[in-house]
Amino acid sequence: MPPVQFPVSVKGVVIRDERVLLLRNERAEWELPGGKLDLHETPQECVAREIQEETGWPVTVGPILDSWTYHIAVAARHVFIVTYGCTTTTPAPVQISHEHKEAALFTRHEVPGLVMPEGYKHSIHTWFNHPHRDR
Repeated sequence: MPPVQFPVSVKGVVIRDERVLLLRNERAEWELPGGKLDLHETPQECVAREIQEETGWPVTVGPILDSWTYHIAVAARHVFIVTYGCTTTTPAPVQISHEHKEAALFTRHEVPGLVMPEGYKHSIHTWFNHPHRDR
């Protein structure tokens, strides 16, 4: 039997003004910005590039927050997710790409009630409470 392989998706928890940036996908779920690694790209380069492409925001990439395997039921596949804590000071509004339906900023208290994978909620909680996050 061949080994099981999963695509890798690198996501960023971006907090600005004590609100986390989330994007609504085609499944009507909120998700973190980010995406798949390009060949010869580090995970940190990937998450910074993907966030810039998806939102127009430049970010500074910080520590790894979490990793897990996520099962996307409607697509019948698994994806290995790695999340990084990110910061930005850009005053620019979000410019969403064609990949998402909506972008919004949420407080830490709004996140638990959102439709999104629990792993993302855990990563957001971790970054809000991280001792080395710039506030």
